[in-house]
Amino acid sequence: MITFLASIATLIVGFLVYGRFVEKFFGANDQLKTPALAKTDGVDFLVLPTWKAFTIEFLNIAGLGPVFGAVLGAMYGPMAYVWIVLGCIFMGAVHDYFSGMLSIRNGGASIPEIVGKYLGNGFRVFLRIFSLLLLIFVGVAFVTGPAELLTKFSGGGFNIWLYAIFAYYLIATLFPINKIIGRIYPFFGATLLVMAILIAGSMVFLGFTGKLEMFELSFDGFANFHHKPLENILFPMMFIVISCGALSGFHSTQAPLMARCVKREGHGRYVFYGAMIAEGIVAIIWATAAMNFFGGPEGLNTAMQVEGHKAAWVVNEISRSWLGKAGAVFAIIGVIACPITTGDTAFRSARLTIADVFSINQTSLKKRLFISIPLFIVGFILSQIEFETIWKFLGLSNQVLAVVVLWSGAMYLVKERKPHWMLSLPAFFMTTVCFTYLIVAPVSKGGLFLNPSLGYLFGLLLGILSFVWFLMAARKNKSR
Repeated sequence: MITFLASIATLIVGFLVYGRFVEKFFGANDQLKTPALAKTDGVDFLVLPTWKAFTIEFLNIAGLGPVFGAVLGAMYGPMAYVWIVLGCIFMGAVHDYFSGMLSIRNGGASIPEIVGKYLGNGFRVFLRIFSLLLLIFVGVAFVTGPAELLTKFSGGGFNIWLYAIFAYYLIATLFPINKIIGRIYPFFGATLLVMAILIAGSMVFLGFTGKLEMFELSFDGFANFHHKPLENILFPMMFIVISCGALSGFHSTQAPLMARCVKREGHGRYVFYGAMIAEGIVAIIWATAAMNFFGGPEGLNTAMQVEGHKAAWVVNEISRSWLGKAGAVFAIIGVIACPITTGDTAFRSARLTIADVFSINQTSLKKRLFISIPLFIVGFILSQIEFETIWKFLGLSNQVLAVVVLWSGAMYLVKERKPHWMLSLPAFFMTTVCFTYLIVAPVSKGGLFLNPSLGYLFGLLLGILSFVWFLMAARKNKSR
């Protein structure tokens, strides 16, 4: 109970204190005209109320990430608390804030254009391709997953649901952001938050009444509780498994959507930093629920070894048990609707990324169709691949993108003649994590599965070399 409540309180204090510090350090200025006002087009650039921008941003970056990722991360044990809380406040929320604010400062530009400005054209070209592929894969992953679940619940055909979801994606991608996304996202965002709050309330109530013994973080908890520890090494694999709620590169692709809808720069702390803190709170709730519902991380691991028991099963069991029939409704909305709302903005971001690359004005429906139709054709082809095959490449790719964005933000600070450590230290840490993961993770999860000791050594070495490269590049920028 203490660990859970302290984690929630720390995240809230992080928003109030460190979030304000980051805002002042960046230099948010309400006197500057935001893209929503300077480039209004009624489609992608328009002013949304701050509360609506927050809920859309929250759902864009969340979906089921802070639910499923947290459940899988809880299998590693209480160390998940440390990564979610510290990662969210000092890495993830800072990453999201800079992604959004740099987009605002650059006319609502998509993330490859921002990275190119601060790290050079080579990185711009790389990230145009890399982020576009990531967005398509995310969109496809969040088409096939819900389609499979809808087929299971309804008994209908998989392809029928696949066509239906793709049809919705196309409509949501083409329509002005305030027509569909702006109207239904606040409802689904509120649903995800209410679901988490109800789960948290149930845990607290059961804990106080003695019906639930809650696992606390202690020195004994600084260990790997995973039932397959040799294939699921605590460092670095937990830092990849838990992305949404701690740090996620995908968020940087979503930030420009709301960067084009924010009225004042001072709203950025609520929309970008605040949405990530909210996601961290959701992740803490679900990680705690998963660990304690089964009597601790060992019990969770035992349950997950049964065939067919995956994260969706855990969410369904907890929701039905603690919330009754209402929980079942929330679970269905959560595991089906939330992924769909993440998938459609992934395709929308892909459309805007291509439009930025080729400078294609998006006020014309014909031009939006010109970009979107080929995107959805590619997406449909990829949807025929097994879901697990697509998903295993997303984890590492997601955090590689976060690394590039963190280095870009650090270089922005260098060019602004400000200390870069707020972003360069998280960038160094995550660079080391990603290189280490690539070396030690199983092949089935996108790694090479080599000797862990060798992985730690080379991961750290490559992380240090990346930091040295950054310092050398920073020195050149300072001398200009």
